[in-house]
Amino acid sequence: MVFTRAGMPLQLRRCDAPELGAGQIRVRVCACGVCRTDLHIVDGELPEPKPGLIPGHEIVGRVVAVGPGVERFAPGQRIGIPWLGWTCGECAYCRAGRENLCEKARFTGYQIDGGYAEETVADARYCFPIPERFSDTEAAPLLCAGLIGYRTLRAGGDARRVGFYGFGAAAHIAAQVARYEGREVYAFTRPGDRAAQDFARSITGGWAGGSDEMPPAPLDAALIFAPAGELVPQALRALAPGGVVVCGGIHMSDIPSFPYDILWKERSIRSVANLTRRDAEEFLPLAAKIPVRTTTKPYRLEDANAALADLRAGRLEGAAVLVMT
Repeated sequence: MVFTRAGMPLQLRRCDAPELGAGQIRVRVCACGVCRTDLHIVDGELPEPKPGLIPGHEIVGRVVAVGPGVERFAPGQRIGIPWLGWTCGECAYCRAGRENLCEKARFTGYQIDGGYAEETVADARYCFPIPERFSDTEAAPLLCAGLIGYRTLRAGGDARRVGFYGFGAAAHIAAQVARYEGREVYAFTRPGDRAAQDFARSITGGWAGGSDEMPPAPLDAALIFAPAGELVPQALRALAPGGVVVCGGIHMSDIPSFPYDILWKERSIRSVANLTRRDAEEFLPLAAKIPVRTTTKPYRLEDANAALADLRAGRLEGAAVLVMT
């Protein structure tokens, strides 16, 4: 499924098999999650994607072949390919273990062709074994929704009471990690969306309400996954002194002005950008240990536009996943 230009549906095309280079692996795609970042690319909210891009960066597949220099993986092995596809390894950010901020970084399904296809190639250094506990469909959302949710939760520090604004693919995974760690979890959905609140309660076992409501107790951290800037002041109002609002998305609408008093008392706002390989090395074994339960809705590859439309309209519980046949 090929992206041609912003605002247009993806096009189903037969393409040549991707060429395999040194340090790369060729992968037969088994499943690929549909991420909100894919939606931002298709809708033109992220600039300058690769011409003729094949989207998708929550990829689970089997290695078909390995290029020169690859020793980590062998044909037949099941692996996952995430958003971070390449970094320079030489800049100050890379040397400090902050490769997610590398200014030369390249991303799967954005500058590198991704998983909305039967086959793809990837840099083996940025791929990971998938725990056997998960099926292909269950594992796909872990590769971005899970990793970004995990990094966002970690950015909230040791918060005891954690609020999740926008209870979709990332939040429903990160909330399970938070519960496993003994935190109190509060879920915020679109106002009046009772079905979403019931889904959130089924995951968290705790309070769920609209994003226009205040939680029953002040939050130590508010994690925002919905791309809606107006949620930032609302989340600030729900924070205890010293609390933090963490914006977990790659794109967000403008944050409106707000009175200083809701930021005062050492409240803070920060963002999360991309992910690191260390995040995956920590999170994937933890997800298997908990174990995390992903809620998914499968679609055929040729139905990718329908999956994106359902995500855009908020009709999904959990994550959409393209399943190759």
